[in-house]
Amino acid sequence: MKSIIYTETGPASDVLRLVDREVPEPGAGEVRVRVVVSGVNPTDWKSRQGSGPGEATPYPEVTPDQDGAGVVDAVGEGVTDLAVGDRVWSFISANGHATGTAQEYTVLPRERVVPLPDGASFDLGASLGVPAMTAHRALTVHEDGPTRLSPGALDGVTVLVSGGAGAVGHAAIQLAAWAGATVITTISSDEKAALARAAGAHHVVNYREQDAAAEIRRLAPDGVQVVVEVSIRQNAELVAAVVAPRASVAIYANDGGDEVSLPLRANMGTNTRYQFVLLYTVGEEALQAAAEDVTAAVRDGALPVGEEAGLPLHRFPLERTAAAHEAVEAGVTGKVLVDVAPE
Repeated sequence: MKSIIYTETGPASDVLRLVDREVPEPGAGEVRVRVVVSGVNPTDWKSRQGSGPGEATPYPEVTPDQDGAGVVDAVGEGVTDLAVGDRVWSFISANGHATGTAQEYTVLPRERVVPLPDGASFDLGASLGVPAMTAHRALTVHEDGPTRLSPGALDGVTVLVSGGAGAVGHAAIQLAAWAGATVITTISSDEKAALARAAGAHHVVNYREQDAAAEIRRLAPDGVQVVVEVSIRQNAELVAAVVAPRASVAIYANDGGDEVSLPLRANMGTNTRYQFVLLYTVGEEALQAAAEDVTAAVRDGALPVGEEAGLPLHRFPLERTAAAHEAVEAGVTGKVLVDVAPE
C-alpha cells in the first residue's frame, strides 16, 4: 500500500515521504479501513512540526492525519458491530499510535471508527472528526446546559462563535443551529461573512468594520450564554463585555498567542466559566457522546460541507500530502482533504 510517513519533525516538504508498506492486519478490537479521503487539521501539522525540526518522533515512523473516511476492509477478533464493506468515518486516528489516515489502509481501535450514515459522502466523513467533535465539546460544557446535542437541546440559548469561517467555527454554527440555538458569529471580511451565513449563522458581525461588542449586545441584550472561542488572547475584552451571567467560554485554539490576560472583575461579576478544549484528553465518555451526536446531525443533514454550505473544500492527491499540510499551516479558509483512493 501507499503511505505517507515522517521519521523526524520538520517542515512538510522536508519530512513527509510517500513510501510502499505492507497492508497491516487488525488485532483484537481493531478495524482495518480502506481510506478514501483523509482530512487535514491544524493539529496534524503542529504534531509533524513539533517544537522545531529534527526532533525524534514517538514511533520509528509516523503516518499523519487524525481524520478520515473510507470502507471497513477487515475486522479483528471481538469486533462484532462493524462488518467488511461498511462505510465509516474516523477520529483522532493517529493519537496514541503511529497510524493516521494519510495512507491507503489504516488499522484503528474500534472506538475510533464510526458508521457513516447513508447518503453522507466520504468528503463529509473526513471533515468531521476534530472540527465537529471539538465544536460539540465546546457547546456542551455550559454549567446549566445540556451535555448532549439534539434538536431542541439549545432552545433559548444564544451562542457566539468566534471566527465562523474556520472549520471548527463552521461546525459549531451548524451544530448549534441544529440544536436550536440563536447563533452569532464574528468574521473579518464579506467573503467570510457569506460562508458563515451559508453555514447557518443567524447574525454575522464584522469585527473590523463594526463595534463588535456593541453590535453583539444589540443582538443579545441579555448577553450570550455560550462562546466558542478560537483566539481568546485577541478577544478577551470582547468576550467579557458580551457574556451573560454564568456563561461558558470554550477555548479550543491559541490563535494570536499562547498567553492571555483576562479582565478579572468583569468575569467574576458574571461568574463566567472558561473551559479549555482538546479532544485528546476529554475522556472516552465525551468522545463517544460527540461521535454519536455528530453522526445524528449528519443523519439529519445538518452538517453539509462544500462552499455552498459555508466550508470550501481544497483537494490534494496522496502524493501531495505535504502541500495539503502547507495549505492548512498557511491558514487556508475551508477544509483541506487528501484523496487517498477511489471510492
